[in-house]
Amino acid sequence: MAGGETVLCSARATVMIYDDTNKKWVTSGSGPNTYSHVQLLHRPAAGAFRVVARKMQPDQQVVMNCALARGLRYNQATASFHQWRDARQVWGLSFCTREDAAAFATAMQGALGVWGGALVLQLPLQGPNSGKSAR
Repeated sequence: MAGGETVLCSARATVMIYDDTNKKWVTSGSGPNTYSHVQLLHRPAAGAFRVVARKMQPDQQVVMNCALARGLRYNQATASFHQWRDARQVWGLSFCTREDAAAFATAMQGALGVWGGALVLQLPLQGPNSGKSAR
């Protein structure tokens, strides 16, 4: 975590990236498929937010470092799988518990609301269109 950042929420989840070529979700990073420690961070001085995830293994590989941008749509595809799109890709988080998912969604809604009332969408997304719907 960089200086001046505050942790708004922490959760455990598997970090996924939507592979548009093969039309499927794949885990982010290399090595064993393990849970990651996911944090929503806020830098008040810059009014900036980002999501950072590190694998819960000895090397703590960074598998997500995603700055949140104005207009981002955060989708709760299911009670425990949430997704959004940044400029490069579609991210997905498969949370360990529904409680972690709900807490993270609430924190994201608060962060996005700072930029003018962005909503957390609850859409029944599935299959290859799920990545495209997060736009």
